[in-house]
Amino acid sequence: MGILLKNAFVIDPIAATAAPMDLLVEDGVISALAAGIAAKGHEIIDCTGLYLAPGLVDMHVHFRDPGLTYKEDIITGSAAAAAGGFTTVACMPNTKPVLDTPDQMEYVLEKGKNQGFCHVLPIGAVTVGQQGKTLTDFPALSQAGAVAFSDDGVPVTSAVRMRDALNAAKELHKIVISHCEDGEMVKNYAVNEGEVSRQLGLPGRPAIAEDLMVARDLMLAKETGAHVHIAHVSTRGSAQLIRQAKQDGVSVTAETCPQYFIYTEQEILKKGTMARVNPPLRTEEDRDAILAAVLDGTLDCIVTDHAPHSAEEKARPLPDAPSGMVGLETSLAACLSYLVKPGYLTVPKLIRKMSVIPAAILGLDAGTLRVGGAADLCVFDAEEQWTVDPQQFRSKGRNTVFAGDTLTGKVKLTLCGGKITHREDI
Repeated sequence: MGILLKNAFVIDPIAATAAPMDLLVEDGVISALAAGIAAKGHEIIDCTGLYLAPGLVDMHVHFRDPGLTYKEDIITGSAAAAAGGFTTVACMPNTKPVLDTPDQMEYVLEKGKNQGFCHVLPIGAVTVGQQGKTLTDFPALSQAGAVAFSDDGVPVTSAVRMRDALNAAKELHKIVISHCEDGEMVKNYAVNEGEVSRQLGLPGRPAIAEDLMVARDLMLAKETGAHVHIAHVSTRGSAQLIRQAKQDGVSVTAETCPQYFIYTEQEILKKGTMARVNPPLRTEEDRDAILAAVLDGTLDCIVTDHAPHSAEEKARPLPDAPSGMVGLETSLAACLSYLVKPGYLTVPKLIRKMSVIPAAILGLDAGTLRVGGAADLCVFDAEEQWTVDPQQFRSKGRNTVFAGDTLTGKVKLTLCGGKITHREDI
């Protein structure tokens, strides 16, 4: 017996269309996709009025596993992913120990396979221990399952090391995901350098610290011919640099997160440490530029940078609390609320940025729906309104700037490999 999803608006993110159809899942794959599929004893789920999309792909999450599992682990992180409509995630390596050996790649893959609620893929560290000194063994990490390389959480300060990393990744047809900051400029400062930092009397993270490193890595990508992916872009200057580099033929892709086109640094004054993220929320001018870059394709995809922390850590004073917020359970709704509802993007175009494009950047066969393909999919109501209550999250993390906000769009069903991994009343 299969699972028959009836009367859904089925999204084709490549063609950017949606059409009423049925979809049949059998033995973990999509066995039929057409109008009027006969029931034939299958479990029927009526999806009238709902969208059916490829499972979302998040190429930038922090599951804190191994070693920091009081914040999150692969089980709770993947459960949060499923609740948000995600069927594939890629985990950043800033765990304890760092994901810098083949054994660590295998640990993430095996735990994800055996206990996870979605496909959980490891990103290998660029440098041993993320110390910025010695490159990891890229071929060995790739062979063990690394889908990309990054020292995310800290920048690769040395241009020599970054150049070597790009060359090494190019040989393997992999990408380097760059956390672009001048570490000496930003230290561990809590907020953007600007109006709010001055109001609070705190040192700030200047936008130029991001822009300088983006410019450097774009130059290195151009010189090496390698593919660099710029993580969590937050400034107007960075967006313009990436836009120009693409026009010049540089092999670059880039991402941003919902918070950077929704909020500004002013949110720090309202929500304190819950609005402390890295890079920081910036100015209205930056927010507008990030939105424009999402819409014109300069920023290829939308990720969460899901970064759970404990309540005790986030309860510290603003200068001492860690940066980061959880995002897997709010991302689709935030994007529907702030990109689709105002008319900036259609639903299919949004799903393209959250499925097929990030999958393609990582070289994964994911993010689309086709007969014979894996039954990784999500069903959502694009109109349902709900209030974000972090206590209801599947994630261990409760740290979100969206707490108490009313969002539009609710995931109702997620299937990964044909198995239901999240279900709400439809």
